[in-house]
Amino acid sequence: MNQWIYQLLQWMEGFFLLYLLVYASYLFLSVAMGAWKLYRTDRMRTIKNELKHDFYFPVSILVPAYNEEVTILDSVESLMNLDYRLYEIIVIDDGSSDHTSRVLIEHFNMKQVNRPIRRSIPCQKIEKVYEAPDSRVRLTLLQKRNGGKGDSLNAGINASQYPYFVCIDADSMLQWDSLERIVQPVMEDDDVVAVGGLIRVAQCISFHKKEDGNFVRELSYHLPWNFLASMQVMEYDRSFLASRILLDSFNGNLIISGAFGLFKKSVVIAAGGYATDVLGEDMELVAKLHAYCRNNMEKYSIRYEPNAVCWSQAPTTLRDLFKQRRRWHIGLFQCMNRYRFMFMKSRFGMVGTASYLYYMLYELYSPIIEVAGLAVTVVAALSGLLNMKFMIQFYLLFAVYSAILTITAFFQRIYTQNIRISSQDVFRACIMCLIENVFFRFVFDFIRLNAFISYRKNKGNWGTIKRIRYTEAK
Repeated sequence: MNQWIYQLLQWMEGFFLLYLLVYASYLFLSVAMGAWKLYRTDRMRTIKNELKHDFYFPVSILVPAYNEEVTILDSVESLMNLDYRLYEIIVIDDGSSDHTSRVLIEHFNMKQVNRPIRRSIPCQKIEKVYEAPDSRVRLTLLQKRNGGKGDSLNAGINASQYPYFVCIDADSMLQWDSLERIVQPVMEDDDVVAVGGLIRVAQCISFHKKEDGNFVRELSYHLPWNFLASMQVMEYDRSFLASRILLDSFNGNLIISGAFGLFKKSVVIAAGGYATDVLGEDMELVAKLHAYCRNNMEKYSIRYEPNAVCWSQAPTTLRDLFKQRRRWHIGLFQCMNRYRFMFMKSRFGMVGTASYLYYMLYELYSPIIEVAGLAVTVVAALSGLLNMKFMIQFYLLFAVYSAILTITAFFQRIYTQNIRISSQDVFRACIMCLIENVFFRFVFDFIRLNAFISYRKNKGNWGTIKRIRYTEAK
């Protein structure tokens, strides 16, 4: 019996070590690939002197909103001043209980109109439609019955006029050149059906307004003083930047953040639109597009554009962080389960093998594997079956290694996007990278384990976190 337990512990410990080594290799490859692509893009942009295109795709920007009266005005105003020739803005108020609609109606002097909307995709009833008659960019407000974020986006798709649409969260702001950059993959390749943008923490930016009310283009960058927000800066650079660039190299991204993504409307409608019964409607749509295009043998490409930047507010309290990440992991679980038929099926190529396997092992089941691995390590050490000194040294080495790669991802973004930071921020970034890899990941493990335990609760809720005005962000 003791021999059997000893062998089991050895097997589990070996699996855990292999798990960490594979992840370390993947992390190195993703950061290296990200650095190479960002450097090449920056070099080509310098050589070409960022030549402007004379041709623009008309784009509809969809902004689903639920109780967003604090940030909705800043978000819409930033969208009004994008460096792009032809686009419209559609705000979808999903039955808010606050003054989200009133803030927009009063500020932009919007008027109710009798505008017929074709229901290409099923959604909750649109009760009222408002338009801003004097706006430079066409601005539309839809008031509808509450149905969730996916349902709101479906309503926005039905109301949109242009062949491509961008979805953006109501607490987010696009950089002035982001729309132009996110459409570039579509302009280069007709087979592109979706493009994801880079999400960055809005608390890093100090926003100021000119006398005419517009936001200035030269923004000051700094690491946020809030500890949790700083941790997420490091995490975002590693996951949203490096990791997704690697997956993009073989058309393997399964997630385009709901905070900023571009989609071809005709393909989304043909695939059935956004799901309304999952929390991860953004991942579900991307997986659905992969499945639809491959099942119908259509040529397609789902791209990632790291130079298209969206500033989004990160949670600044443990409570808000818990709610956000729990919702994300429940959504991941729902989508992975719904599209499990793609796993190891030849017709889905690298998406069904490499991508699905990565998301399953290192996203979905990672909290279980990591917590179980630590538990086995402790048990083995207490039982005298493990060289504790070796394991401590190995974990510390792994943490330092991960921290070095994380800080590399952070600085490669700073360099290629011409961001200036102070020496104080450089020092803080190095410290934060180490803390994030040694401590912060276990906070996420706890949150995601909770999502596994109670995933059936609050599956259809938007979820809310505390918002602040962008001009007040620290």
